[in-house]
Amino acid sequence: MTQILSHLARDGAPVTTLTSKPPVETGPLDAVDLLDPDLHATRDLTEVWRRLRTDEPVRWQPARGGNPGFWVVTRHADVLNIARDTRSFTSIHGNMLGTLLRGHDPGSGRMLVVTDGPRHGELRKLLSGGFGPRSLGPIGESITTATRELVAGLVERGGGDFVTEVAAQVPLGAICELLAIPHADRPNVLDLTNRAMLGEHTEELGLEARIAQSEILLYYTRLAAERRKTPGDDVISLLVASEIDGHPLTEEEVLLNCYNLIIGGDETARLSMAGGLLALASDTSGQWDRLRSDPQLVDTAVEEILRWTTPAAHVGRTAVTTTELHGRRIAPGDVVTLWNASANRDETVFDDPDTFDVARDPNRHLTFGYGPHFCLGAQLARIEIRALLHALREMVATVEVTGQVHWLPSNFISGVSTLPVALTGA
Repeated sequence: MTQILSHLARDGAPVTTLTSKPPVETGPLDAVDLLDPDLHATRDLTEVWRRLRTDEPVRWQPARGGNPGFWVVTRHADVLNIARDTRSFTSIHGNMLGTLLRGHDPGSGRMLVVTDGPRHGELRKLLSGGFGPRSLGPIGESITTATRELVAGLVERGGGDFVTEVAAQVPLGAICELLAIPHADRPNVLDLTNRAMLGEHTEELGLEARIAQSEILLYYTRLAAERRKTPGDDVISLLVASEIDGHPLTEEEVLLNCYNLIIGGDETARLSMAGGLLALASDTSGQWDRLRSDPQLVDTAVEEILRWTTPAAHVGRTAVTTTELHGRRIAPGDVVTLWNASANRDETVFDDPDTFDVARDPNRHLTFGYGPHFCLGAQLARIEIRALLHALREMVATVEVTGQVHWLPSNFISGVSTLPVALTGA
């Protein structure tokens, strides 16, 4: 029987692997600092989320280490309701803890994810044109071809780091297609984007990440100038040629939204792909056998991977009005964090939520958010994960995790940064 193994080396000898994080030690919730990026990288917070949902679904994390305090919301229904209520809770001050606690996001009012109200609606309507069936149809074919080539190459080499060699390449390649980046430029653009994202969610940007971010913004400045002269059907051409309220988008608005598309378009798919393979490799209940024997399970497996991995661990809002929730008074100006990582394990919504089940249906996960800020690239991410699962089913017999898995040190994005595997062909 075909198996996915996470505990045996290729020669059958045991290897030392760490394919899951140890749980947070039981103790008072006051000792849990959700702002700490290392906590998310080194500890499994499943039990913390369960305790919060049960005992304190709306909890105030007090100020510490020079950072202001913030609200922690963990139940599925509450996360959903706040996400769609842009009148009481706004995104214009930022949508992640790092920027919210500093009080301002530099893209506020210009970048889609940190804009609300009528301008958000107009900007979203504009950008949606680049993610419709007309655009995603040809890109879907390209994604399928590229994914098969990457998986085939990894099988031929016997394995490697699945994150860098497959999971990181597929979504960035798709974004290059959406933005119509010339093929000759793509290796450099992929390299710059990877280096820029190394520091995207850290408190202090390293020199390499800062240089990469500057270089990639300069590149898109030149590309936008070219598209003004010779427009095409790509997203950059769409942005530079469009108007809102009779005014064209500024160069800064074009660049900010391009950069946001790159970051957002990469992270969900990359982290879901890697986390999905790790879930299959670590599972002992035969999920891989089920998936490999029944192609009809691919679509439900895509949704379960999205739920299970939840790449955006939280989204942030700022309260605009006084609101009472579960007996707690949220005041105007308070930072409110909605923890998708907890909502996607809510036992009132999901049966046996801490079990990975490729046949789970229904699956009302909040991985892409909800309401006006529902992820614009949700369909693209699904296409990418679906292409990966089809390639794995058809081309791979076994996967072995051959070394220690590392997780990203971030309180915002959640997922593995390295996944060393050995593959055997089907």
